[in-house]
Amino acid sequence: MSKATAPRGRRSRWPRLLVAFAFVTGIAGFFALGGPRYLDLATIKQHRDALLALTEQHYGAAVASAFCVYVLVVAFSVPGAAVLSLTAGFLFGRWIGTALTVTAATAGATLLFLGARYLFADLARRRLGNWYARLSAGFAAHGFSYLLFLRLVPLFPFFLVNLAPAIADLPLRTYVLATFIGIIPGSFVFVNLGEALGRIDSTRDLLAPPTLLALALLGVIALVPVAYRRWRGLQSPEVL
Repeated sequence: MSKATAPRGRRSRWPRLLVAFAFVTGIAGFFALGGPRYLDLATIKQHRDALLALTEQHYGAAVASAFCVYVLVVAFSVPGAAVLSLTAGFLFGRWIGTALTVTAATAGATLLFLGARYLFADLARRRLGNWYARLSAGFAAHGFSYLLFLRLVPLFPFFLVNLAPAIADLPLRTYVLATFIGIIPGSFVFVNLGEALGRIDSTRDLLAPPTLLALALLGVIALVPVAYRRWRGLQSPEVL
């Protein structure tokens, strides 16, 4: 390696190191500043009236702030997205809340996708070897369908579903479209439940129709993995 090549190699690593440092710093700062406490449902409920009043007075700023916070939570893969979806429901209603959570989650997931592909996709591909070849071939042939299924069926953590396509050769446009469409049902369920929770003042309100509908939808989503495993069992050669 020549003297001219070595400095260029070192310079090319600096952007990756800076991105990795920003990611690690963001996660560390979230926990150091008590992020989990602020993104706790009990805390949100405790300050419900103040949040509703603030949203009513500064609606545009509240929507923009909620969007930015949601994007950062997803991009840094810190816990709290589900609570934010519930909060969006009782602050903005089911329709605005669903639109906000879907777009913000898609934006955050896209940032994570791009960051993961930039930081360690090449290294992961070399380490995974044949497994990467099979993964990439599957995504190349059926990338949209695979990712849409992973978004619709909550079999795997959201974080892992964001990373796997980054390692495979999945086009960015396909990733964004499948993510956007795939997270709509689950987002609507949580936002709808949040809208109901925002109006609950006593335990009797838990029997209100909107709350029961949201809980029923959430139950259906939770049963999807079970139905899928049962269907795969019926389709297996051993059973047939």
